[in-house]
Amino acid sequence: MQDFRKLKVWEKSHQLTLDVYRVTLHFPNHELLGLTNQLRRSVASIPANIAEGCGRSTSKEMKQTFNITRGSATEAEYHLLLAHQLDYISNLDYERLNAEIIEIKRMLSALMTKVSPKQPEMASIDLQKDHRQATSIAPRKHQQSKKSDEKLITENR
Repeated sequence: MQDFRKLKVWEKSHQLTLDVYRVTLHFPNHELLGLTNQLRRSVASIPANIAEGCGRSTSKEMKQTFNITRGSATEAEYHLLLAHQLDYISNLDYERLNAEIIEIKRMLSALMTKVSPKQPEMASIDLQKDHRQATSIAPRKHQQSKKSDEKLITENR
């Protein structure tokens, strides 16, 4: 198990949740059980699902939970767009919050790439590294395996 609080993506999504709660305080009262609730729930499920994923016992379960989390982020992205088009959110707030959601989705994708189902335990995954490192590691490994494959082909000839 990993401490979810150490993940940058969790920190960002937690801050996004706090920001969305603050912005939705100004939504019309008639939206309290509608869009306000839907936006808050979808955005709050992002850090909650990340925490849940870190509590999973296998990499496969963890990756599946992060995939669900990315779906929640996409749902929040839509609710945010709807709130903006209904003029409940200013252009400035919308652009800022939407950019955060997009960045969180990118970070989740990078984290999912890093969490390989071949790894038996999550403890072998260093989740504290920056998400950009996760995306830069994969191509290098691919290049190394490609060189190894070429070497084997050459040796077998």
